Amino acid sequence: MKTSITDKPAFILRQGTAPLLISMPHVGTYVPAGIAARMTDEARHVPDTDWHLETLYDFADELGASVLVATHSRYVVDLNRPPDGSSLYPGQSVTGLCPVDTFDDTPVYLPGQEPDDQEVQARREAVWRPYHEALDRELTRIRAKHGVAALWDAHSIRSVLPRFFEGKLPDLNLGTGKGSSCDDRVVQAVLKVAKTAEQGGYTAVLNGRFTGGYITRNYGRPAQNIHAIQLEMTQSSYMQEALPFDYLPATAAGIQPYVRGMVEAMLGELRPV
Repeated sequence: MKTSITDKPAFILRQGTAPLLISMPHVGTYVPAGIAARMTDEARHVPDTDWHLETLYDFADELGASVLVATHSRYVVDLNRPPDGSSLYPGQSVTGLCPVDTFDDTPVYLPGQEPDDQEVQARREAVWRPYHEALDRELTRIRAKHGVAALWDAHSIRSVLPRFFEGKLPDLNLGTGKGSSCDDRVVQAVLKVAKTAEQGGYTAVLNGRFTGGYITRNYGRPAQNIHAIQLEMTQSSYMQEALPFDYLPATAAGIQPYVRGMVEAMLGELRPV
């Protein structure tokens, strides 16, 4: 790892016993001091973090899942973007591999302090690459042991973000690369659980505004016995969406059983081709 970029490992990995890896690429909040000094006051609060997912998914160990957790903020480098920085949603507003603007379309950096191409490459090598190498290794290990592997890419986002979508986002947004990253049998089992959440007052959609980011699309290979699903869920369903971004246990208790149920449904449908 390049000490000129960061002094912290790119990820934390807990290996489990089940054929499941839960990836959390946007939970990291760490920004190396040399980068933070060039950022705006707003950006130093890292508001676009997928807050508290480790708490929301605290059932992962009980299910025997492996868990891969990012340490660095997406403002350092976005682990769910292609390494070349190409857009996942052509024609729509998106943030880049090393974002220079927030979800509210405000600057991440002070004037003239944005990273140049050389720095972007260095961040990619220091943080992006190690995370993806660990993800690939763990999926390979799981598949070798079980004959099949499931990847659940866990995300959350503010429920109202005019830059990206109109109105309020559905609470549970499942993405499978429009059907390319996961066998339909598995998807339908997960979707069935998501739809039961509507009885609890939540909303759910498959391949709506979010169809899965780079991780889901790149690693989901059903024909090779690796099934990937992304869940992008509204932060209003479990936490405060504004500073101080607190976890709300009573609110989270309503949706957490559905999140667990979807993950269990994925596990229950796994079998090698």
